[in-house]
Amino acid sequence: MANLRAGLIGLGMMGRHHARVLRSLDGVDLVAVADPSGDRHGVAGGLPVGRSVEDLIAAGVDYVTAAVPTTLHEQVAITLAEAGVHCLVEKPLAPDTESAQRVADAFASRGLVGAVGHIERYNPSLQHLRERLASGELGDVYQVVTRRQGPFPARIADVGVVKDLATHDIDLTAWVTQSRFVSVAAQTSLQSGREHEDLVAVVGTLADGTVTSHLVNWLSPFKERVTVVTGERGAFVADTLTADLTFYANGTVPTTWESIAKFRGVSEGDVVRYAIPKPEPLRTEHEAFRDAVLGKDVDIVTMQDGLATVRVAEAVLRSAATGTTQLLD
Repeated sequence: MANLRAGLIGLGMMGRHHARVLRSLDGVDLVAVADPSGDRHGVAGGLPVGRSVEDLIAAGVDYVTAAVPTTLHEQVAITLAEAGVHCLVEKPLAPDTESAQRVADAFASRGLVGAVGHIERYNPSLQHLRERLASGELGDVYQVVTRRQGPFPARIADVGVVKDLATHDIDLTAWVTQSRFVSVAAQTSLQSGREHEDLVAVVGTLADGTVTSHLVNWLSPFKERVTVVTGERGAFVADTLTADLTFYANGTVPTTWESIAKFRGVSEGDVVRYAIPKPEPLRTEHEAFRDAVLGKDVDIVTMQDGLATVRVAEAVLRSAATGTTQLLD
């Protein structure tokens, strides 16, 4: 069977990593690249650099990875759908719900594979966390807490932390719990002089009753990427910077020191850090999308998933703007 012919539009900070992975992917040939600003990072590798998505289509590609600014996602994705080309588009799917709906509909109506690059789903720590939750190791889940903090990345120009960063946490929370958001309440802050928010604190509720909280900012001098899932048997802590997954079990040995015992809801038990394989998340994401294009049954972030995430992100921004809790259908 011939290799799939892949194209890449957007050769910026993220595009260069997509190019590297596409070149190393079994069963895939990177045959065309495009960016109206040219090849700033020297990733074309001898390929001619087109200026538009039409140049990729003309090259006869089977699928395209789109790593363009969020404002261009709809234009690029729908052009590809109309040409019958599968697409993996970087997150978020689109800048607003209406645009995201049009993109999702364009691919669904044509039977094309469309996916969104919510790469955190492919982090080894979260992949193993989801498996363990699904097997019931934690029992009932009570709470999901995420913290995604760090310095401002100069590459971001068109969105704030909600759509650039918090969308990761919205997606991964719904995915690991397999439950959708039904309400959000949020506060944002603008401290860096940009038109978009650089800090958000969100409290959410999932359909299964799980309580969530998400702290995201571009104002911290340290980088933190942590997900904590607390349930009836203890807590999982996933650090996606190191891809480590740790389990803190509720203790089974009674605490006999009365002055300590009376302050504890649960007792401290064993702590286990799992030894897990740690493949690169971007490679795992591309392997899954390649397999989906080939018709295999794999777990990808569908455009319907991406649409749901955009809806929640918009509700977060509405909540912050109005000072009210937003309910989601």
